[in-house]
Amino acid sequence: MTVQERPKVQREPRRQMNGRTAHIMLDRGTKELECSVIDVAPGGARIIADADMDVGDHFALALVATHSRRQRCEVVWRHDKTFGVKFLT
Repeated sequence: MTVQERPKVQREPRRQMNGRTAHIMLDRGTKELECSVIDVAPGGARIIADADMDVGDHFALALVATHSRRQRCEVVWRHDKTFGVKFLT
């Protein structure tokens, strides 16, 4: 019996954010929900919502609260209050 090697998966470089506070913008920016960013990569991020609130499938994310830039996101997976999102262009 031979053991097949698993092919290496090329992943994007990830930057640890160590729970940095960010803000989820819902309903076109009229509702704001605080969250924590666990890690972020050029294509997406893993976040934890502080409140038990349905964020839907799409929202805007402010990675830096004092900056006006908002990143449009799509939820690709969820587990309790933790979400994996991909950034939309």
